[in-house]
This record gives sequence, C-alpha cells and structure tokens, in this order.
Amino acid sequence: MSGLLRSRGVWVAALLAVAAATLPWWMSGYILGVLTVAYYFGVFAMSWDLLFGFAGEVNFGPTFLIGLGAYSAAIIDAHWGLPIPVCVVAGGLVALVGGLLLAVPALRLRGPYFGLVTLVAVLLLQNAIVIFAGVTGGEIGMMVPDVMSVDASHNYWIALAFLVICAILLFGLSRSAIGLILQASGQDATGAQALGFNVTRHKLVAFCVSAVFSGVAGAMLVFYQGTASVSTVVDLSVGVQIIIAAVLGGRRTILGAVLGSIFLIVAGEFLRPLGQLNTFVVAAVALAALLFFPDGLLGNLLRTRERQ
Repeated sequence: MSGLLRSRGVWVAALLAVAAATLPWWMSGYILGVLTVAYYFGVFAMSWDLLFGFAGEVNFGPTFLIGLGAYSAAIIDAHWGLPIPVCVVAGGLVALVGGLLLAVPALRLRGPYFGLVTLVAVLLLQNAIVIFAGVTGGEIGMMVPDVMSVDASHNYWIALAFLVICAILLFGLSRSAIGLILQASGQDATGAQALGFNVTRHKLVAFCVSAVFSGVAGAMLVFYQGTASVSTVVDLSVGVQIIIAAVLGGRRTILGAVLGSIFLIVAGEFLRPLGQLNTFVVAAVALAALLFFPDGLLGNLLRTRERQ
C-alpha cells in the first residue's frame, strides 16, 4: 500500500479524477453525455485488460458478458418493475453465472481456441436475442421504463464515481498476489504451474471478476441510455472497440484502458460530421498508435520511465 501511495502515476490519476469531477460546473450537457458513455466503456476495457493483459487469455467476445448484464437488467426492469439497484446487481450476477458456464470448459483449451469460444458465445447471444424477440425486443431493442436520471450532471457523476471505484478495485487486484500470479501465468503458464500455482483456477477468478464488472457496467449503461439493443451492447464492433481501447491505452496497466476508451469515444463523437470518414480516421489513428507504440500510450510512458 505504501508503494502505491508513493507512485507518481497513482497521484496523477487521483488529480485527474478530481479534475473530472469539476467538469459539470463548466462543461455542456452534450460533452458530459459523451464522457458518461466513455466512462462506462472505460470499465469495459479495464475488465477486459485484467483477463488479457495479466492472464494472457484473449477474449474476443467481451460483449457476451456485457450483453448478459445489460439485457438481464433491462428485462427484469421491464417485466417485473424492480428497483434499478436490484436490476443492476441481478445483471452482474447473471453475467457471473454466464461467465462461469463459458469459462469452466473454455479455459481448459489451449492456443486460440479460448478466443474462438468467446467469439461464438457472442454470436449465440445475438441469435438468442433475435429468437426471443418477444422478451428482448429483437434487433430493434427494448426500452426500459426507468432511467437513473434525466439530469446530465447527475448521470455524469454516477458514471465517474462508478469508474473510479472500479479502477481502484481492479488496479488493486492487479497489484495484489493474485495479479502477480496471473501475470506469471500469462507469460509462462508451465513455469507458474511448476511453482505450484493453479493456473486454471486463477484465470477462472480473473474471468469471473471481469464478468461481474462488465455485467454491472452494461446494466448501468442501459439505465443511462434508457434502452438495450444489440448495436450498443452486444455487437461485435463494440467488442472490437473495447479491445482497441485497452490495447491503445496500454496492456497490463488497467488505468490505460480508461484513457484509450475516452480517446476513442470522444474522437469518434467529435469527428461525426465527417460521416463515413469518421470511423476510418479514428481507426487509422488507433492503428498508427498501436504500430509505433505497441505498449500503448500509458504503457509506453511507463516503460520509458523504467529505462531511465
């Protein structure tokens, strides 16, 4: 703990969080809305980085967990009218159960097969949403009767507080004994097993933690936007965006995923007037950054400081 308190990066992150909390006092509701979505995507990216950056398992389907949490919360709210906090917790639990059912057999596979399993899981979830359109709304999506707030500042502070709490928990976990074992397992699973560590069990824990955070964040995003749809929480393009954000910010940094998410969401929104060129420009910038800074923005900065 004392080492973390002496870390310059931790203090910089804390100052940025304090500065972000003041934005509602002088920023427009439009910008606050863009940042609110970016903060939820930051949680998605941090959760994905815990599994890939540390455990070394490539999850090509992060939206499977996000979609489970989002749609579960939306269905419970729409059909049973339970309070939003109960729906959010339920979304996290459903994502956890779904993650366990997927990860227990999938983590026994080696090579690219784990990633393929997670990718197929997303496709199955998309088909299930369409098949059970009477409950899920199908491809059109479904509206939720309740939203967290109609005030942009209130929604912004909720998203920021949620992001900060998740960042603290995930960053602390990544620096704990479990995080170190995950990192060792991701770099050399055979060596970690030789030291007596149960690699599969620790990776399963990481996947479950990622599932809970992803499911809860997906549920909260639904109650911010007022709707759950395939295009916003399940589509493969959303998963690609999350992966790019995490890698762009910096693998094995956790906090870098937040920077990557904010960059992609904000850049995509402000380049919207370019029309179809919007996605091309953002993707080109992200590709250039990945090619010239393979450790990511924050990761490259940290590696540079280590070499000095």
